[in-house]
Amino acid sequence: MKFIFPLITATLLSLAGTAAAQTDFIEIDSLDALRSYLSADDVKIRMKPGTYRIDDAPDHHFFRFTGSRTRFDLTGVTFEIDNRLFSKFGVVPGKDGFYCVIDLIGDSIHFEGLTTRNTGPENSAQSRNKIFNVVGSKVTLQDIDITTSGSSPWGYGSLYGLGGGVVRKMNGIRVGWPAQNSKLINCRVHMRAMGHAIFVQGAAGTLIENCHIDGLLRTTDEILAEESGFAFDRNFKARSGGYVEGVCVGEDGTILPGEMIALSEDGIRMYGHGGEDRVPTGNTTIRNCTVRQMRRGICTGLGPGADTVINCEVTDCVAAGFNIGNGDILQACRANARYAEALSCPYYGSANAAVELSILDSRNGRANTVLATINGTGHTLRLTTPDPDFVPAHFTIEQATNKGYAFYQKKQGRPVAEAIHLDNQTPAQVSGR
Repeated sequence: MKFIFPLITATLLSLAGTAAAQTDFIEIDSLDALRSYLSADDVKIRMKPGTYRIDDAPDHHFFRFTGSRTRFDLTGVTFEIDNRLFSKFGVVPGKDGFYCVIDLIGDSIHFEGLTTRNTGPENSAQSRNKIFNVVGSKVTLQDIDITTSGSSPWGYGSLYGLGGGVVRKMNGIRVGWPAQNSKLINCRVHMRAMGHAIFVQGAAGTLIENCHIDGLLRTTDEILAEESGFAFDRNFKARSGGYVEGVCVGEDGTILPGEMIALSEDGIRMYGHGGEDRVPTGNTTIRNCTVRQMRRGICTGLGPGADTVINCEVTDCVAAGFNIGNGDILQACRANARYAEALSCPYYGSANAAVELSILDSRNGRANTVLATINGTGHTLRLTTPDPDFVPAHFTIEQATNKGYAFYQKKQGRPVAEAIHLDNQTPAQVSGR
């Protein structure tokens, strides 16, 4: 019996410590109360569950979190964001001129639990809009659920531009310079607007883990059947040049039948640089993520860093499943090729990528017969499939090519594919060697 009391005492102390950890949050129940802590350091805030309507803002970044070493627990909270706010301040100039809802500027912020929904038919006065902007270092964004809307024109994907001009985008999450070692954990982005779900610009050491993204697809036949609207008013002519981000068009931009378009942009994308000083984007790790029905699924190829993608799955994207580049690594990843190549390594100057990719069911697709496009030097690639029937016999693996998403490399001269180590365990035939 002499050993029981110390055990009871230790247990009670542990429970007391847990209770204290749970009660050191400051409980709030209004947006005004939340705003009062935006610049505070070393605070822990928990917001009462419920739906909060965001219909006013002090400036074009609706909530600027500038405090450091803070935690905001918004589990069970939904923000309904009035799309009219994205035009309240007109066109705002400068690098910071974009509209965003949650701006995480301070360092070591842990922000979790929030659900957001855009509401209303309005669209922004300008492009580059986003829901979350992460520029602080060691920020963790966790258990977030985003449903976007409010882009224009909606329903035509990239056919009428990528940003600026007539296009008004509504992106999901940006991680940008000067952020270092920030994390996106278990975030879900449902893209119902033109824009990227998650993108990284000039940040270094970013981890994107257990994040899940979905968009919407549409056939060009549906567009051509319209009797009014944006495309109808333009005589069904989009951007010219024969190819627009995974979709074949006429040389004069005429929208062609038989194509599949994504209504949004990329699922997870690296940019080359960020910030006014154009700081190169550092290495990024993407792990246990899924992307469905976007333009490109996971695009690391445009970032200068050697990025690592582990156990990720991409399905039904229309420009490329995985778009990789210099030194990128894919480990235990999966993709299909229903509407575009599962793997695109289009860059002539890329080198030493390493790929392990399993091909999922690619039957019953549209406007695609290419399984992979490979340019560059010294890549090591292993393509497998759990079922040979998943890969139609007429599909090809194209090396030294301008097919598929490699279309945009035509101005770089003659395609290059040298010292490629390809282990093809699929029925697709290899060409260009």
